[in-house]
Amino acid sequence: MLTIQGLRRSRDCGGTTRRDFLKVGTLGMAGLSLPSLLAAKAQAANSGLPVRNKSIVWLWLGGGPTHVETFDPKMSAPVEYRSVTGEVQTKLPGVTLGGNFERMAQHADKMAFVRSFAHTNSGHGGGTHFLMTGYDNKAIDNGGQPTRPSIGSITAKIRGANHSETGMPTYVRLSSIGSDGPAFLGTAYAPFGTSSEGRNNMTVRTTTDRLADRRGLLEGFDRFQRDADRTGLMNGLDAFEQQAFNLILGNAPEAFDVRKEDAKTRDKYGKDLGEQMLVARRLCEAGCGFVTLNYGGWDMHGTIQRAMNQRAPQLDRAVGAFLEDLHDRGLQDDILLVISGEFGRTPRINRNAGRDHWAPLSTLALAGGGLRMGQVIGESDSKLTRPATDPISPQDLMATLFVTLGLDHKAQLVNQAGRPVYMIENGDPIKALI
Repeated sequence: MLTIQGLRRSRDCGGTTRRDFLKVGTLGMAGLSLPSLLAAKAQAANSGLPVRNKSIVWLWLGGGPTHVETFDPKMSAPVEYRSVTGEVQTKLPGVTLGGNFERMAQHADKMAFVRSFAHTNSGHGGGTHFLMTGYDNKAIDNGGQPTRPSIGSITAKIRGANHSETGMPTYVRLSSIGSDGPAFLGTAYAPFGTSSEGRNNMTVRTTTDRLADRRGLLEGFDRFQRDADRTGLMNGLDAFEQQAFNLILGNAPEAFDVRKEDAKTRDKYGKDLGEQMLVARRLCEAGCGFVTLNYGGWDMHGTIQRAMNQRAPQLDRAVGAFLEDLHDRGLQDDILLVISGEFGRTPRINRNAGRDHWAPLSTLALAGGGLRMGQVIGESDSKLTRPATDPISPQDLMATLFVTLGLDHKAQLVNQAGRPVYMIENGDPIKALI
């Protein structure tokens, strides 16, 4: 596999350490393999369900971002509840965001902010499982395993594991998120790049720093291809494995190579998160249907004002650049951006000047995808504790994503017992968006 590892680490209060990484393809002896992904395409294509050529980029704010200081500052609330970072006026009359989000405020007409998104699991693992799959799982935070497939894996199962023309994987993970796998659907529909270690002689590695050096990256691929040719490895592979090699040595490296973009575009996005967002856009253009990335560090139990001032500006810059880029390239109807974390934060500031876990009201914003933008959906109560109107659940979000992708939100897939089960039992698409 090609593994691109980042240097930033973040840790939530549960002790989970995430290291951003990027894996492009794997030809392993066990687990998920690219040939198996390619082979699965034909079977999935026979599902008979309609699909659209649209993509979703899910920007995950790991740790649980505050709904108050992000998209619902509510400065009319008592001082111990309102945003400690103030507010900034958006392009939408009467609509404000937290004080760190000036660039997003300028693009609010391209976004929809859901202020009534809520669920019932305030654990890091449990809340993540709820959003990734649409189903609660209270055992996750006690060592349990995911019981339902993620939205990305469902997309890969129904659409086919790879794009029919470009061969690019339907579902790509740029950095790790819990419960983002296929569960009973099987490893063929796991996010691309989450397999076990492949054969050493089929592995090329580089760091994020070396990714910036296009020459070094391409030299690595050239050496890999020469070694494969010299050993006759290519001649011994079946058709699917040959296609896998062509993907890795052909389209995939180019899609991941941000140096293909002009300097002004790269500078607009910025480093770290910005580079991942730029890669996500490039992957969607190359045929990926579902891309996830994790920008962690939002578990702000103390001094939330300082923490927001440190963490939010990069998010604001990257999202602003992404939205401008989509519109400049005419992709605003083809790519949907989802911004969320596992839950919100307690409405009342705690004794450490921070906020604790709070699932009854959570952060959610969307942009693009051909949906109705330039609006606020739902309203929080006077102290930002729960939805006052139009409560939106994880399954409602999931149904909305299904409709955006052209998937049947009443679809059934076969579980591990060989029985068909609904992927969404109680959710409906968010009417204000469709």
